[in-house]
Amino acid sequence: MPTIDILGISHAYELTLPVAAKPHSPVLVFVHGWLLSRQYWQPLIKFISSEYQCLLYDLRGFGESTIKSITSEKRDEQVNLDFTLAAYANDLKLLLEELAIDKAWLIGHSLGGSIALWAADCCAERVEGVICLNSGGGIYLKEEFERFRNAGQQLVRYRPVWLSYLPLIDLIFARMMVARPLTSNWGRQRVIDFVRADERAALGALLDSTTETEVHFLPRLVSRLKQPVYFVAGAQDKVMELKYVHHLASFHHLFEHDGSNVLEIADCGHLAMVEQPQKVAGVIVKILKQYSSTASNKI
Repeated sequence: MPTIDILGISHAYELTLPVAAKPHSPVLVFVHGWLLSRQYWQPLIKFISSEYQCLLYDLRGFGESTIKSITSEKRDEQVNLDFTLAAYANDLKLLLEELAIDKAWLIGHSLGGSIALWAADCCAERVEGVICLNSGGGIYLKEEFERFRNAGQQLVRYRPVWLSYLPLIDLIFARMMVARPLTSNWGRQRVIDFVRADERAALGALLDSTTETEVHFLPRLVSRLKQPVYFVAGAQDKVMELKYVHHLASFHHLFEHDGSNVLEIADCGHLAMVEQPQKVAGVIVKILKQYSSTASNKI
């Protein structure tokens, strides 16, 4: 597993081989959601990597990009442990620069979708477009957000280290936030990522991204993006309901009057890339081909 230093923290990443037949195609960069890791993109990558080069990585404090992996040169220095959307977007910007990726489409899941939107704004010269998966928002409901924040804090702060040893825990996690139960190996992966997520990162990302100011800023951010932005939603997603996806999408110029930048995946909950990877891959490729054909016509 290759790693790369970003602001003193070692980030785990995977970069598939370039596609020889498409030397000028953009690299697809996948950004995972809260308490998850890059692993959840693997089913989707299998359907896409033959057509596009793909980059997937673990966000700072999640997966194998743990805060404990601060590089030796930085251990005696003050490392900026900032977990705002802007900070994560800056990490992504630096990652693209380090890997010399000049043309990218960002594909972000849930919280990763918000990070992708921020990154498209801060490095527009490298980002050609964004696809948000199970991601939306822009409406601040005080009581609901307070309940969500409190529940999230309780989950993170009181995670027992022995959780992964509980009988049937994999099956429980395999049923959470999805339309139909996942296989037990995905339940196991979710338990692993839930337990090993750094507390500072998990709480910071949760609390910083759900303030009233941050929630209300997202629509303004979307409205000023010049790149194409699409939203792929699970029809049975109870975490990010369709109405919130449509709301955020409506601020982008592609939405117009028919919501043409929102695409729904049937029989799908909040983990579309694992629940319906082939369907999601088909949607992504269709979007990308639309823009590659447009670019070809301009040459």
